Order: sequence, then structure tokens, then C-alpha cells
Amino acid sequence: MKGKTKRRLIHWSLYVSYVLITFIFMFPILWVLSLSLKTREEVFSVPPVLFPTRPAFENYLHVLQHTGVVGYLGNSLQIVFFTVLFTLIIAVPAAYGLSRFRFKFKKHTLILILITQMVSAVVISIPLYRFFAQLDMLNSYVTLILVYVAVVLPFSTWFLKNYLDTIPRELDEAAIVDGCNRWQLLTRVLMPVSVPGIISVTILVAVQSWSQFVIPFILLDDQELYPVSVGIVNLQSHQEAVTTHYLAAGSILSVIPVIVLFIILQKFIVSALTSGAVKG
Repeated sequence: MKGKTKRRLIHWSLYVSYVLITFIFMFPILWVLSLSLKTREEVFSVPPVLFPTRPAFENYLHVLQHTGVVGYLGNSLQIVFFTVLFTLIIAVPAAYGLSRFRFKFKKHTLILILITQMVSAVVISIPLYRFFAQLDMLNSYVTLILVYVAVVLPFSTWFLKNYLDTIPRELDEAAIVDGCNRWQLLTRVLMPVSVPGIISVTILVAVQSWSQFVIPFILLDDQELYPVSVGIVNLQSHQEAVTTHYLAAGSILSVIPVIVLFIILQKFIVSALTSGAVKG
């Protein structure tokens, strides 16, 4: 009985820990959601209230109708789409080569990829601005997407390489015996099997690209080109004196697409992260 009681205590302790950790991460979002539904008077009420007395959904309507949030969301979708596309075009063949081929300095190459991942985009943002300014490539989505791809490519390649390592090499040998060349092996055999890993990388790259602030803030000057992460900052300079509730509403609108994407495709992330646990 003592052992059974101990297991129950451990079990419930884990659940309590999960609830506390979830609350810690969710509280800022819940607070912003609460702010987005408050009136101007409730925003600065003393003492502050967590839940508004009457949810002011008109804040969202105001933001959608009188600000450029819809355009900013469209800009972000466009940037994220091409970032994910070009990242996969480069990362999938690179991961395949690192996973299946043996070559000199392979371990050094993998270490170099990890070192590259450690470099923060914030650190290189100013040199990038000066570099692209000399090339007259500021205010361009091409420039922004190139930088985004460079930022997310090391992690994407490493993630996909580890996922491909979990796929038995016997599958490659069988495909080659059937007459497949290396390109057919990758596109017709390995990629369909690697769908959970590819979708997981797609989600992670999309979330990271969607949330970028410093890079587009520095490389873009035209407000019509701003992604939503930068565009919602303009809500602070609204004509009205108090715009905190509008800024909060814009922030909630900006995270909804990412949350929906994650909820729909979360099973692929779980599948990719657990695939290595059953290898062999």
C-alpha cells in the first residue's frame, strides 16, 4: 500500500506541476485577452480587474475596420509562406545528405550548423542593415525572406537530419534495388515517410518567422510592408489618447493564426518528437 500511495502522490504532483506551469505560460495571454475586452475606463481602473464587467467586442471591430491589421496579417502570411517554402527546399536535401552520406569532416559540419544556430538574429541585425543598404535592397520582401531562411535553416536541417536517421536504411536499399536513383529515393520514398517531421519543421519555422520583430523593424521602412508583429506597434500612435485596449486586441488577432495552425497540426509534432524513442 505504501508503494501504491507513493505512486499516487507522484502522479498527482506531476499533474499539479503541469497545471502550474501551464498557468504561468498562459497568464500573460489571458491578461492581454482581458485587456482587449475592456473599455477605456476599465483599462486604468484601480484596483485592476482581471475580467471586464461587459466584454467590449467592439474593440476588435474597431481594430479591423480602422487600422491596417488586416493588411499586416496578409503581409505576415505572405512572408511566412515563402520562408517555409524556401527553407524546406534547402533543408530537406541537406538533411538527406547529412543523414545518408558519409564524407570527410561530417561531424565538424554538424557542429558548425549548431554553432550557426547559436547566433542570434538580433546580434547581426545592424550589420545586415548596413550590408543591404549598400546593395539598395531595403524595403524588400526578398531581403527579409533571405534573412529569415538563413536564421531558421540550421535548426530545420538539424531537425530533419535527426528525423531521417530514425528511418531504416533498408528502405533506401529496397528502393535502389527497385531502380530508384537518389533523387527519386528522396522524393518518392523518404519524403512521404517523413511527412510528420516535415510538417513539424513547417510549424516551427512558421511560428518563428511569424513572431520576428527586430529584423523586419530594421529592414523595412514602408509601413504598408510591415508584418503584423511590427504593424501592431503602430496602434500605439492611434489618434485617440488611450489605445491599450486596441493594442491588446491587435495582439490577440496576431496570435490566432499561429494557435489555430498549432492546434490543427499538433499531432505531427508529437509524432516527430517521439519517433526517435522507438528507433531500433
